[in-house]
Amino acid sequence: MIDNLLKVAMAQIAPIWLDKEATLQKIEQTILEAAKEQVELLVFGEALLPGYPFWLALTDGAAWDSKVNKELHAHYVRNAVQIEELGAICKLAKDYQMSLYLGVIERAKDRGGHSLYCSLVYIDAQGEIKSVHRKLQPTYDERLTWAPGDGNGLQVHPLKQFTVGGLNCWENWMPLPRTALYAQGENLHIAVWPGNDHNTRDITRFIARESRSYVISVSSLMSRKDFPERTPHLEKILEKAPEVLANGGSCIAGPNGDWIVEPVLLREGLIIEALDFNRVYEERQNFDPSGHYSRPDVTKLIVNRERQSTIDFKDP
Repeated sequence: MIDNLLKVAMAQIAPIWLDKEATLQKIEQTILEAAKEQVELLVFGEALLPGYPFWLALTDGAAWDSKVNKELHAHYVRNAVQIEELGAICKLAKDYQMSLYLGVIERAKDRGGHSLYCSLVYIDAQGEIKSVHRKLQPTYDERLTWAPGDGNGLQVHPLKQFTVGGLNCWENWMPLPRTALYAQGENLHIAVWPGNDHNTRDITRFIARESRSYVISVSSLMSRKDFPERTPHLEKILEKAPEVLANGGSCIAGPNGDWIVEPVLLREGLIIEALDFNRVYEERQNFDPSGHYSRPDVTKLIVNRERQSTIDFKDP
């Protein structure tokens, strides 16, 4: 009998905010907990490692030449990751035959090593990093600390019977990146968020109905107590910080758009579900956005997946 089921888990957790090493340890512990449940795909929220830049909305983040914001940005850069620092996580994925989507703040070497990218990393069950998707367009105040990405990470990956792909936060509202994934056969869509059900509640079901795919939306958590005492300018951040900055809202919609897991609020830990691939084929019977219900002779998308850089060496 063909195994139609994929056991997935949403890791709805808070980071040890802007502390790379401590957050890495928490991620590794979460992987171990998922392994005990024999999870096959584990998904973490946007920018979890080392955390979302909440200070921008709380410290007049657009103020020009502000010492507060400069020092917080420098602290953020120091706690961002370069991809090779994910070696221990890759080893755990291999040891437990578990695929992962992980939201990180990447200090990209191929762009000089000083600018930050909101990246979604896919690690397969052999512990290999298969794609690093840099968020195409940071949203609103995120542009004060994150750089715009490129199309290199608009990729999908085989996972048992599924084809999985993912986008960061408000990228999920962008029709053309979604289309790029659908056209590659995506039928399990991963949407990662910093937190809050006001983001996940509507778009999760919409994408599921549009694509006739499963959609897993995974959010992080963040409250006032989650700001470490050693955070630079902590008093300034807490002056305007609400008690809850990210309430979660992780959820799963099926290929017909109905809830499988409704948004989960203010609960930290793993949310586990088994997905039946056969439901994808059932819903594609009457609608398939890049198959029988498409007209490529009329409309067609061109995608540039070249990794962008400011330099191209021509060494002998």
